Amino acid sequence: MARLKVGVLISGRGSNLQALIEACAAPDFPAEIALVISNQPDAAGLDRAKAAGIAARTISHRDPVFETTLNATLRETGVELVCLAGFMRILGDGFVAAWSDRLINIHPSLLPAFPGLDTHRRALAAGVRISGCTVHFVRPTVDAGPIIIQAAVPVLGDDTERRLAARILAVEHRLYPMTLRLIAEGRVTILGGRVEIARPGEIPPELIYPGG
Repeated sequence: MARLKVGVLISGRGSNLQALIEACAAPDFPAEIALVISNQPDAAGLDRAKAAGIAARTISHRDPVFETTLNATLRETGVELVCLAGFMRILGDGFVAAWSDRLINIHPSLLPAFPGLDTHRRALAAGVRISGCTVHFVRPTVDAGPIIIQAAVPVLGDDTERRLAARILAVEHRLYPMTLRLIAEGRVTILGGRVEIARPGEIPPELIYPGG
């Protein structure tokens, strides 16, 4: 079976990109990264892509035709699914519509709680006992698309933003490749605005997903 061709959009260090690269390196993994694009020319993630032999390029968000070029480049490369991995730009409605149900993002909170920025600071200020991360389909409203899968991380009494962020990031590195595998295996469908996952019992018990 042909592997799903994935495009990854980044803006920075690319730690989630690295997790996806390592997952896709396994011969039995059902997806491959065809292209990495950054809106920042100095993004460290570009070096990660190049080191793995993956095509990488920069498209500046300051370009007035940024999203048109981004869309054309992804399509020319044969990309079938786009993963946002620390991509710090809000994509326009037209781009999101063009990639509807083929555009996913990972967010460092248990959505719908704490969408947007400063998630760890806000979680600590709210006194929540559990935080985590969410992979979701992208919609025009920020961090509001159908939730695919989530992972819960306890908030400890002595947590700082940095400590909590580090623990959640470690879980993100497991969650994103797992979500990509589920999609590439055809196990993810959207019905009535909600995600259904085939054979959910195969997901490790520490990962909480909608409908479980």
